[in-house]
Amino acid sequence: MSGALLPSRNATSSSSSSSSSSSRVSLSAMRVLLRCRVLGAAAGVGVLLLLYLLLFGGPLPGEVGEQQQEEQQEQQEKDGGGRNSSPSLKRLELLLAQKEKEEEKKKEEENEEKFSSRRSRRHEVPGTGTRTGSGVNREGNVITRSRIKSNGGRPGGRRARVEEVMHLAVVACGNRLEETLTMVKSALLFSVKKIKFHIFAEDPLASHFEKGLGRWPVAISAKFQYHIYPITFSVGNTEEWKKLFKPCAAQRLFLPVILKEVDSLLYVDTDVLFLRPMDDIWAFLKEFNSTQLAAMAPEHEVPKIGWYSRFARHPFYGVTGVNSGVMLMNLTRIRSTLFKNSMIPGGLSWEDLLHPLYQKYKNHITWGDQDLLNIIFHYNPECLFTFPCLWNYRPDHCMYGSNCKEAEEEGVSILHGNRGVYHDDKQPAFKVIYDAIRDFPLEDNLFQSLFYPIQTKFLDTVNTLCGRIPQVFLKQVEKTMRKVYELKVIRHVRPHH
Repeated sequence: MSGALLPSRNATSSSSSSSSSSSRVSLSAMRVLLRCRVLGAAAGVGVLLLLYLLLFGGPLPGEVGEQQQEEQQEQQEKDGGGRNSSPSLKRLELLLAQKEKEEEKKKEEENEEKFSSRRSRRHEVPGTGTRTGSGVNREGNVITRSRIKSNGGRPGGRRARVEEVMHLAVVACGNRLEETLTMVKSALLFSVKKIKFHIFAEDPLASHFEKGLGRWPVAISAKFQYHIYPITFSVGNTEEWKKLFKPCAAQRLFLPVILKEVDSLLYVDTDVLFLRPMDDIWAFLKEFNSTQLAAMAPEHEVPKIGWYSRFARHPFYGVTGVNSGVMLMNLTRIRSTLFKNSMIPGGLSWEDLLHPLYQKYKNHITWGDQDLLNIIFHYNPECLFTFPCLWNYRPDHCMYGSNCKEAEEEGVSILHGNRGVYHDDKQPAFKVIYDAIRDFPLEDNLFQSLFYPIQTKFLDTVNTLCGRIPQVFLKQVEKTMRKVYELKVIRHVRPHH
């Protein structure tokens, strides 16, 4: 039994061994199959990605976010000039920009207020505080209307530009052509604002004035206007008025009547020279009080040697009288005032007063129209403003000893060469100034062609009565020339905005 059973166990063992071997083969085949499937799937994905790149040319889906992030970072670096544009820096930049805008807006508002303030002051009639309308107003302010350009619908475009014009009157008869042109030239050399000249001249001189003024350079001509009037007198005998003191000098008395459209005016004699801007004496109009309507300088500073205080046979202003060679006038006030006098108690207007006043005093006056002005302001002293002697400096201030202290301290502002001193050698200090301005080529250098020749020639006058104190004649003119030079330099150097 035991022998029969042994083969049976061997057969069983052989059968189980064969079964185990076949199961191992099947597992290996399954692994191989799985690998093939994975490789096939990977190859399929690779083929799909390759097709995607070939067809669309874009980045891989997983790289889109990274590329966008890199592009945004590059753009931020460009915008920030290579700086790291973090949120805090961005906020800081926004705050700074907002602050700059607020400061610019504040400056614009301040400039607007200053402009409005200047414009309102320019529209005021000197000494009255009243404003005038557009066009050529009674103060002589020429208002040029500028076009208001569109500002994108925003309010506050360009405002109308206001330009003040000063008015200067002179009366020329006889041989006063050269003297008058030299006076006009001196006014234009230094003044800032434009000037309108009202020239009253005899008929033979009118064409000569037009020819003389027309020869000047365009740059000078742009600074002034002029109008030439005939000699006319509205009341009394014309020939009698013409012969009063000097030929045609009485014409100045009728300026308020003739120049009805002019509010304020500076009258000067033909033998006057400006050594500083006319703008400075024009500014005295703003210093007039509510009753003052004219301004002149005293005839003399020392009563004991003054002409009026010693020889006058008629009433005169103040202690020493006044000199009418330089006379600043508010013509509007003169035309509207009733003047007290010794003839009637109620007062007379300027035009109604002139002829009866002349008739009453014509046998007692020596200096013609100047004496009549002294009589008028003797009875109406509240109407006159007096300015210092340096604004009407004459040989009388130095030929009897220096008696104009203001001129010694500040220099002469307006030189008045009466007594014919520009044309003789009695007071060479006056003649040196006149000759230099007359011969100065317009638009040349002021220092090289005007001041240095004056300074050099003035050395020959230091032993004369009026030349012994050189600073009286040279101080103000040097100061004025420096100002003119500085204005020109600043105007050319100042950057354009």
